[in-house]
Amino acid sequence: MTTTATFGTLQFGSAPLGHKARTKCLVKIADRIHRHPGGTLPMKLHQPKDYKAMDRLMNRPEVTHASVLAAPFERTRQQMRDATGVTLVLHDTTELDYSGLHSITDLGSIGGDLNRGFLCHNSLAFDPNRREVVGLANQILHRRQCHRKREGVKKKREREDRESRLWKQGATAVGPAPEGRLWVHVADRGADGFEFLAHFEQVQRQGFVVRSCSDRVIHCGHATTDPKGYVKTYARSLPRSGSRVVDVAAKEGSPARKATVSVGFAPILVCPPHVRRGEYVQEPLRLWVVCVREDNPPKGVTPLEWVLLTNVPVTTEAEAWTRVDWYEDRWVLEEYHKAQKTGCGIEDLQFTSSQALEPMIGLLSVVAVTLLNLREAARRPDAKERPAREIIDPQYIRVLSGWRHGRPRLDWSVYDFFLALARLGGHQNRKSDHHPGWLVLWRGWMALQHMLDGAEAVTR
Repeated sequence: MTTTATFGTLQFGSAPLGHKARTKCLVKIADRIHRHPGGTLPMKLHQPKDYKAMDRLMNRPEVTHASVLAAPFERTRQQMRDATGVTLVLHDTTELDYSGLHSITDLGSIGGDLNRGFLCHNSLAFDPNRREVVGLANQILHRRQCHRKREGVKKKREREDRESRLWKQGATAVGPAPEGRLWVHVADRGADGFEFLAHFEQVQRQGFVVRSCSDRVIHCGHATTDPKGYVKTYARSLPRSGSRVVDVAAKEGSPARKATVSVGFAPILVCPPHVRRGEYVQEPLRLWVVCVREDNPPKGVTPLEWVLLTNVPVTTEAEAWTRVDWYEDRWVLEEYHKAQKTGCGIEDLQFTSSQALEPMIGLLSVVAVTLLNLREAARRPDAKERPAREIIDPQYIRVLSGWRHGRPRLDWSVYDFFLALARLGGHQNRKSDHHPGWLVLWRGWMALQHMLDGAEAVTR
């Protein structure tokens, strides 16, 4: 008789904690938290013995952020190496606020120096074909330090805790792609430094798509003899073709909307800046620019525009739209940050030392990946045909379908499950309603957890 490995065993079963008893304890805690991801730690770990075991483990010197995440990182990277298609590595940084933990004195500055916590730089592996998160490929907890405003360029460039290093460090930690595999690193404007772009061309030899921030000096072609210009000015002048409708997220003062955009593309040679602010060889970069722009925005609305830089060749309109698709997938990271904070309550931890806080951040970050995949599965095109039991424990399906229909329905699809879960959380499921957000889903998820606990208590 074979048994299916638990979440904790799969992710943390080989964690290098110095003793198999510690690893076994970590697996058990991970399984408990995976089942009850929301709320504070006492809510996740109902039994006092489990909470005490967790507290002892997290305060062990062998249990660190690095040792807890070593096994999940390697599992994700091995899956990336085994994949046959394109794998995206999505990079972004979010702030984790622990201002209320006054006993922890070694936190960094966040929120414009008003709060205390970590910059959490995540590198998430994503399969764009299956529309699934492969796993957390790397995570850096960074303490922002305040430095003198008049710090010289050379001194700032050489400083080890320079924040702009995070992007390159995250990409380097993921490692090189195997021969014949394409890994594409995707990032927003914060990564648009020559150091990060040059890293892939001069060192790591991997693909990237980065949204342009700086209006860099370029050659309008791949030769130094081509005329010079500025990347954004040149991108806006390119002939555009094709069109598609994209979703524009709501911003302060403006609601969410849809925009019709077209695309233009061209080869460029990016010149290194005169002032060397990072560590790289001062040679031009042979890239392509892809410009996505809204043609007819509503009156009084700034047109949507993305100027993307990539080292993956773009020679056709279809290839240009593919690069745009890769950049759009970066928004999965925004949802991941919501899973960390809203789904797992990662900012609600109440430890008294960073020694205990950091490994728990790592553990919850791995849990957040699985929760994100559950949510994203409901939005896939095959959600109405894909059996829910492929990704969800049958016991959850039995309880929720019993609540919804008065009898268990193991034939539910993924769509059926999440429609009922959203309803349990208060979503009305009307035709005019948008997809349920994290808050509604987690209200439903927590209610379902309590229902499952009650059902198991009755049948003991």
